[in-house]
Amino acid sequence: MNEWISKVTVWVTKAGKSGLAWKDLCHKLKIKNKQKDRLRSVLAEMAEQGQIIERKNRIYAVSALKLIPAQITRVNKTFGFAKTLPDETEYFIPGKFLMGAMPQDKVLLKKIKGRGTSPEGEVVQVTAYGPGEFTGNVACENGNWFVRPDTMGKQPIFVREKDLNGSSEGDKVMARITRRGKRHSEHQATVVASYGDSETAYSCALAALDLSGVAIEFPYEVIDKARYLQKRGLKSRDLEGRTDFRGDIVFTIDGADSKDLDDAVSLEKYEDCYVLGVHIADVSHYVKYKGEIDTEAFYRGTSIYYANQVIPMLPKELSNGICSLNPGEERLTLSAILTLDLEGQLIDFDFRKGVICSKVKGVYSEINDLFAGTAGTQIEEKYAEVKEKLFLMKELAEILSGNKRRRGAPALETSESKILVDENQKAVEILPRQTGIAEELIEDFMLTANEAAAMAGKMKDVPFVYRVHEPPSPEKLEHLNMTLRILGLQTRGLSPNVKPKALAEILEKVKGKEIAPIVNIQMLRAMSKAKYSESPLGHYGLALENYAHFTSPIRRYPDLMVHRVLTDLIAGETVEEIRRRYAKYVVKASKQATQTEINAMKLERDCEDFYKAEYMKDRIGEEFDGIISSVASHGIYVELPNTVEGLVRVEDLPNGEYDFDEVMSYRNRYTGESYRIGQKVRVRCTAAQVSSGNIDFVFVEEGV
Repeated sequence: MNEWISKVTVWVTKAGKSGLAWKDLCHKLKIKNKQKDRLRSVLAEMAEQGQIIERKNRIYAVSALKLIPAQITRVNKTFGFAKTLPDETEYFIPGKFLMGAMPQDKVLLKKIKGRGTSPEGEVVQVTAYGPGEFTGNVACENGNWFVRPDTMGKQPIFVREKDLNGSSEGDKVMARITRRGKRHSEHQATVVASYGDSETAYSCALAALDLSGVAIEFPYEVIDKARYLQKRGLKSRDLEGRTDFRGDIVFTIDGADSKDLDDAVSLEKYEDCYVLGVHIADVSHYVKYKGEIDTEAFYRGTSIYYANQVIPMLPKELSNGICSLNPGEERLTLSAILTLDLEGQLIDFDFRKGVICSKVKGVYSEINDLFAGTAGTQIEEKYAEVKEKLFLMKELAEILSGNKRRRGAPALETSESKILVDENQKAVEILPRQTGIAEELIEDFMLTANEAAAMAGKMKDVPFVYRVHEPPSPEKLEHLNMTLRILGLQTRGLSPNVKPKALAEILEKVKGKEIAPIVNIQMLRAMSKAKYSESPLGHYGLALENYAHFTSPIRRYPDLMVHRVLTDLIAGETVEEIRRRYAKYVVKASKQATQTEINAMKLERDCEDFYKAEYMKDRIGEEFDGIISSVASHGIYVELPNTVEGLVRVEDLPNGEYDFDEVMSYRNRYTGESYRIGQKVRVRCTAAQVSSGNIDFVFVEEGV
């Protein structure tokens, strides 16, 4: 088969724009009649892979027609996106040029001229269909049944009444395309799952999870094994060979609602050094390599968090039970014992199997009150045993934070939400997630342990899963340079090998200024996406040569994999044996973990949007102060102080004609008034659609 593909490729490429007729190709390949069916199969496979295209009975190499093989990644109401194969360049596709393509469909794109600098394309052929599943709302018009898609095209998709499968008008459902058309409106579908009222965020979140293939329930054999481990508890043989930290002052610090407590800390100060203990739940003791639970954890890759919900990577019997470092309970750990000099530099580290008994379940907000001197009597009493250690930890954390600034880690700001729901799972409050000294303290301690874990893997030259973050691409740096010049920032130009410190200095330069939000957003967009890799490529955003994820094995699979390798090293396994066991697996695990993280982040963002839209639905007509967070060809995004973001559509801008500057603004060509990123504005909420997570605003005053 491969030989035939090679020969076909040679001949159709030579033919160029003229292509080859079927009979000419058969002649050149010297195909006999009995081989023609096989050749047709080869051509079908090549067409599906985006290597050739057949037009008017002629066969062309895709490259000869300047067509680009790609895969549809997202389809919205009026546009879509595709990533080219294999370089993953993202193309914007106007809705009229989608040809009915669905997410995960493989297509051929023709590049077209667009409004901005981002590449735009037109689908000329769908070469292979994806699963064809989508979510939407059931509707009935004139006796005909439809599903109104959440993201695809404006037109509803027809469903025969017998294919509703028990769903009712207004239900949130998942449907599957059963007949394809050239436009989304020409498709026909059948309902495959129903989730309840489409105007509740809870139902919409369930549908989104299901569409993404996220399993809420665990397989029976996984639950059965987890229950056995929870019931078994700790045995004396589990403690053999472990360092006993039960007499030390060890405790956890987490959010008030956290139940999966996978890290605890301890600290001692000596005349010439600090000894920091980062004690992590020893999940690998319970979750055996390639066992039932491990196989499921690998598939899930990460826990997913939204509103008050958690879709855990591990069953609750482990995540909230025997593995969770609950106060007053003996728990097994893999402990990083980190020695730092008085300047906070890591001078030695040791990883040990341990056992702890946490003194207290620390809560960020309570500890921040202690640090601020505003804690009440009840909180003072709760932390009496650990208070002295907390202030010693604060001392070390300030040193570590200063080191991070000095080595040039860019201090990029992001906004996170806290969504409060009532007993009916309805959003009743949206708040910005506050961070203080306690959160930063834990972040810096965990970062130090993660760095040490990566150093251990690299020094021993064993298979490992690293957390890597590569420098920005030359194209993104060029765009950032242009933005900075427009903003009047005098920089010497950011070259492709720019150091993180140069970006950190720019952020420091604009700190507190009106343009700071613009610079922050544009710099975030310029950054590469962090990922997992079997190679120690360093972490650009943290300005570290060595980095891995070690501190959260309850909720992240890469951490569990790192624990396994470190455990084998502690047990005296040879490097050769560890390589034999994990060399191929860490490659597979890195790829899987990166993909599941991407999926989880998108789901968490989408689910948050459902709850935010649900919250704003009761506030349509109300006015709010906000700040312009970004601008796009279709409108202006405004973020409210509570992190809710809505869109002011181009057609809803105050009267006048506007010039769109893709970097940061809309400018009224007659009045000169403009809307730019970072600008304070006042808006009115005009619409909120829970099922799509979209919120619409209009500006209250012109030219604000």
